[in-house]
Amino acid sequence: MKSISEISGATRLYAIIADPIIQVKTPQVINALFEQVGHEGVMVPFHVTASGLPVVIAGLRSLANLEGFIVTVPHKTAMLSLCDQVTAHAQQVGAVNVVRRSPAGELIGDILDGIGFVAGLRQEGFEPAGASVYLAGAGGAANAIAFALAEAGVARLTVANRTAAKAEALLARLRAAFPTLPLHLGNADPSGHTLVVNATSLGLREGDPLPCDTGRLSADQWVAEIIMQPARTPLLLAAAAQGCRVQEGLPMLLCQARLMARAMGAPVSEGAA
Repeated sequence: MKSISEISGATRLYAIIADPIIQVKTPQVINALFEQVGHEGVMVPFHVTASGLPVVIAGLRSLANLEGFIVTVPHKTAMLSLCDQVTAHAQQVGAVNVVRRSPAGELIGDILDGIGFVAGLRQEGFEPAGASVYLAGAGGAANAIAFALAEAGVARLTVANRTAAKAEALLARLRAAFPTLPLHLGNADPSGHTLVVNATSLGLREGDPLPCDTGRLSADQWVAEIIMQPARTPLLLAAAAQGCRVQEGLPMLLCQARLMARAMGAPVSEGAA
């Protein structure tokens, strides 16, 4: 394909929508993938606030050379109602992170965060089957990760969130789908779990509070992030100081890059990114 510096009228467009946007790594990964497979497409970042999201999405419907877009913090839950169709998995999870635009301008949404996160764990050497998991967060990414971990066969799942009602809502959906899985409403204490996951946006902005009480972490725990930038969040730095094995957010993205490209209609085969 032509390089990004040679964009033409034939170039197919893709976007990633977020607020803030500076932390995203997806354009670099997707554009490298497009170049690798010879697809004349380019992904660009769109900084869109929550109040502006409906207006931007309405405009994207009419952009005829737009193939699709990725949605990240804080828009994954809101995007569900802005799509014309969503997959059964996205409906179950209650969030969308990738959207394909049809030639008629219809928007078809899916959620791949959970699949990517579990694949990233396994790629880094952690098998979630049989593990006890503490999950901080109950937003779009947390919902997707919770369902993916349950499908992967975790032995126990605790969900902690600043707004307890959101955590309870997630637990209720999980109980309906996985009635035999032990599920618990958590607090700030992550002790007693094999895996600790931050699926919130805490750590993205300077001065954010920690998503859990890191003083309760121990060296036998694995602590994983979904935040891409900074690569070593305050949580990971604190966990490493406690002797924990830590995992940055990038493996989740790398493991779902091809899936996201395919979901947006790009001619990308299955396989590792």
